[in-house]
Amino acid sequence: MPVGLGPLPVLHPVPGFRLGIASAGIKRAGRKDIVVMELAEGASIAGVFTLNAFCAAPVTLCREHIHHAPRYLLVNTGNANAGTGKPGMQAAIQTCEALAQLTQVQTEQVLPFSTGVIGELLPAAKVIAALPAALANLDADHWAQAAEGIMTTDTLPKGASRQITLAGQTVTITGISKGAGMIRPNMATMLGYIATDAKVAQPVLQALLREAADLSFNRITIDGDTSTNDCCMLVATGQASMDEITVANGADYQQLAAAVKSIMLELAQAIVRDGEGATKFVTIQVNGGGNRDECLDVGYAVAHSPLIKTALFASDPNWGRILAAVGRAGVPELDVERIDVYLDDLCIARSGGRAEDYTEEQGARIMAQAEITIRIDLARGDYQETLWTTDLSHEYVRINAEYRT
Repeated sequence: MPVGLGPLPVLHPVPGFRLGIASAGIKRAGRKDIVVMELAEGASIAGVFTLNAFCAAPVTLCREHIHHAPRYLLVNTGNANAGTGKPGMQAAIQTCEALAQLTQVQTEQVLPFSTGVIGELLPAAKVIAALPAALANLDADHWAQAAEGIMTTDTLPKGASRQITLAGQTVTITGISKGAGMIRPNMATMLGYIATDAKVAQPVLQALLREAADLSFNRITIDGDTSTNDCCMLVATGQASMDEITVANGADYQQLAAAVKSIMLELAQAIVRDGEGATKFVTIQVNGGGNRDECLDVGYAVAHSPLIKTALFASDPNWGRILAAVGRAGVPELDVERIDVYLDDLCIARSGGRAEDYTEEQGARIMAQAEITIRIDLARGDYQETLWTTDLSHEYVRINAEYRT
């Protein structure tokens, strides 16, 4: 069961952005597995992509096509089209060509996205056959259906929406994401799409997306696996009656940036809450670092430790495992006698050893909670970073053992 993740909130339509959903039967008949997103002419778009060297064919195409005034985004689930070589690239190109022909745009104005099983060739004919139905389904109010259409092992759709006032006008920001396993985004998330009707110059939009992704999607991990298909897109349709934001400062930019960052953090945390087999939502705070990287190194060492993750699943306050992970994080000249570790507000380790007033019963009560914060104070400087992760359960193993069956 997802941890603290409920039904979708109201997802406000974004003027200049429509979504259509259809079934291609890629993995099973009747499954809604194709989503087409239509951008208004003149819209700005920014993207961040996986740094996995075995990136999927659609990621390569997206990186090329994003510079050609994109008009359509084409998403399929059930097949990642990764590790498929030249035939996979040709299949991705064929789907772009087919959608371009149906919508009378250039092939380079279509951005493809795929998610699902790695190593299997995308059935391009099935995708192409479903495109007319997806186009006929285009509607500005289909965010919720699209959130379901991009799911793979997710148990619930993920979305967030805000409306703010810029220059006296109501401006909407709405986004959806998917992901539950193979999650350690590296510049992006599994798949994420955020749109606003604000007018934003593309370089400003790109800088905003990178900053927002670094504070949200790049701070979550479920299993430490960076996918071959990670993509996150931010679209500004420019339909709002306002002056274009051309620099990354000023009141309008700051307000828009705050809303975008808030939405992306909500979407990122929803992925963790719906992590495969997750029973715990865990916040890891590393304070007092000498620099950003050592805070992240410590945080990820804790977040990726199978011993810690299984202890979390068992509600076992085995704090020695946390100390061991901190010690092997690779922080140079780490003075362990200055380190304090907390579960929520309970100090479990002080000055590198067990806190004198800590009891096992106190730790067990906190570890039994569905939401837990592990806080580590390195006492080395003023830097701090926060990550979000899950426990590791029997169900995670089952899901991934049976993923292709």
